[in-house]
Amino acid sequence: MVSSPVLQKLRNGAVVALALSGWWAAPAVAASAMTTGGLTSQPIGHYDFCRTHKGECSIRPADLNPATMNASLWQQLTTVTTAVNAAVEPMSDLDIYGKDEVWAYPDKGVGDCEDYVLEKRRRLNQLGISLANLLITVVRKPDGEGHAVLTVRTSKGDYVLDNLSDQVRPWDQTGYRFLKRQAIDNTGRWVSIRDSQQILVGAVRSTTLSR
Repeated sequence: MVSSPVLQKLRNGAVVALALSGWWAAPAVAASAMTTGGLTSQPIGHYDFCRTHKGECSIRPADLNPATMNASLWQQLTTVTTAVNAAVEPMSDLDIYGKDEVWAYPDKGVGDCEDYVLEKRRRLNQLGISLANLLITVVRKPDGEGHAVLTVRTSKGDYVLDNLSDQVRPWDQTGYRFLKRQAIDNTGRWVSIRDSQQILVGAVRSTTLSR
């Protein structure tokens, strides 16, 4: 009979081999599809972003079907989440620009929550995922602070990519109150998730991912 330490080494070796071969496990927890309402107001930060990135805010994706969840997609989501969270130093808009609500790509290596979202959205779109399935989403954290995450629509439900966690999580298991997100058929429009007041979305994580 093989001893426990040897078994553990064999299991670890198998995991490493699978990872090196490009195999990634499917999400451990299934998600549900988020239910959205009608058109709602555009966040002021996104409105200003669209004034300087007009071409990015008038896209009407032809295919509105959710992305097929498989090992390849899960690998892309987890890899991009970890990479962007590690590459961008958390810093508030006030510290960067001297004012609140500036949505921008973190090309200088610093940014707050919506900047992480924009970068993840850009990278995943470059990998071939439709913008219909990469939706900037405004939420409220349990402490009441406004926050932005990226919602990814998949055939297995909607998942969230977050600068406050390296885990890709089902949207309904984040503890957030979901307020609004981009419409799937027009990158310049937003739809409601729940009625809400206008809020700022400047959450910044610490380098240790603490809340």
